[in-house]
Amino acid sequence: MNGSALNQMKLDEAMAPIEKQDGGAISMSQALGMACALAISCFISFAVIIHILTRAYFVSRDDDLLGGMWAVAATIFVYRESYQQSVRAALSRMAGTLLSFVLCLAYLLIFPFHVWGMAALIGIGTIALTLLGRSEDIITTGITTAVVMVVAGISPQHAWIQPILRLVDTCVGVGVGIASARISLSIASRSNPQPSGA
Repeated sequence: MNGSALNQMKLDEAMAPIEKQDGGAISMSQALGMACALAISCFISFAVIIHILTRAYFVSRDDDLLGGMWAVAATIFVYRESYQQSVRAALSRMAGTLLSFVLCLAYLLIFPFHVWGMAALIGIGTIALTLLGRSEDIITTGITTAVVMVVAGISPQHAWIQPILRLVDTCVGVGVGIASARISLSIASRSNPQPSGA
């Protein structure tokens, strides 16, 4: 087999449909479309949060960047292959973030950051979610609590504001992720219409 035939075979393999976990397949162009939509969504989330937070005089440049990163993480978390999956992921993300918001705000209004306080809040969140039958949200709540508390330890002057900022970041990221999933999946369905007999 000569070099050009080998290169063509590699190209054909790269352009072949990519297997999905549910047994179906998506084409390289669909994967590229999803990647572009997610990348643009992440850019929008970051830009929106940076624009919002720069208007808050008490928020530092570090908080701007952290807020942008947190919004991007929320966008990535909720952007899925179907709109229904995105909505379920968004509800899970918001549930976990809201519980973390309540726990961290209550703690930071009374106490300064301490590693034992962070650990206690993670434990309380785990108990609450387990009893509510929402154990799938433990990871989100725990990660959010850890980030909020550690950032509160880094910036102790306005520690109580951290839960509020992270809630805003999450709302923006989730909103952008849901909107992007809706728009990109709508475009994809129009560009790849199903046969009438399907």
